[in-house]
Amino acid sequence: MGSTSFGIPEHRFGSNGEKMPVLGFGTAVFPPVGAEATKMAILQSIKLGYRHFDTAAKYGSEQPLGEAIQEALSIGLIQSRDELFITTKLWCGDAHGDLVVPALKRSLQNLKLEYLDLFLIHWPVSCKPGTYEFPIKEENFLPMDFNSVWAAMEECQRLNLTKSIGVSNFSCKKLTDILAIANIPPAVNQVEMNPMWQQKKLREFCQANGIFLTAYSPLGANGTFWGSDRVLECEVLKEIAKAKGKTAAQVSLRWIYEQGVGVIVKSFNGERMKQNLGIFDWSLDEDELKKIDELPQSRGVTGVAYTSKYGPFRTVEDIWDGEM
Repeated sequence: MGSTSFGIPEHRFGSNGEKMPVLGFGTAVFPPVGAEATKMAILQSIKLGYRHFDTAAKYGSEQPLGEAIQEALSIGLIQSRDELFITTKLWCGDAHGDLVVPALKRSLQNLKLEYLDLFLIHWPVSCKPGTYEFPIKEENFLPMDFNSVWAAMEECQRLNLTKSIGVSNFSCKKLTDILAIANIPPAVNQVEMNPMWQQKKLREFCQANGIFLTAYSPLGANGTFWGSDRVLECEVLKEIAKAKGKTAAQVSLRWIYEQGVGVIVKSFNGERMKQNLGIFDWSLDEDELKKIDELPQSRGVTGVAYTSKYGPFRTVEDIWDGEM
């Protein structure tokens, strides 16, 4: 495993040799803070040494990320776009075979880029073409045509619009469905993961199948409508942090890294941006790892009801567990 010039380790994809910094900077903010604040936070993160940036068509942050990249180039923070690793995602309303390539081209236009480093299917479900609501209303859900959608994702890579392709929020069963039809297997599966939702079965499956797992909500998504403070207020993590002179957030991020998993961090606070980078020059001991391994488990975003107030309810478990 190599590293960036700022010491962030890089994972090399086995299928094509491309390298991805294992620590990425997330740009999804709920509630939104506005394009200018997002752009300024991204510029600050580039100054600090972040080189992997995670966005999505649904986040509304592609445009400010693109503007930040242009400004970083113009003021010399980076010398080339090639120094960055940019990920975006296909929204459910565009998860139809004939809409995938046009959706990626729109994202590239928003980002002012000629290519992506990684393009992910955001969720393993489609909704009516042109709908961008969140949560998704019951009547707008559609089962995904995996054959046509994944074929279109592969076409994106063949057209050199993206260097790698992958998925997000896919269970073992959904990954098995993709692997059965794929000519180009997914390089990444980005999912919710933290010490309170450890994804042990999925980690094992991805490792066995050469899919690099990346964690979002590594600190429990505190402050969002689906998240909680259960990670940052976990007594076990706080005790380990105190003993090591670290924060509970740093312990959580370090634990994820030690599982061989990438991580997307999300803070627009300058001090916490720095703290999130400070996880690579120390380690957890065997006893600490055992304590974390024994923590009680509960989902965050994957337990959210995806429906309108008009009901009936459909939860993400329905998607996750293969009912769609």
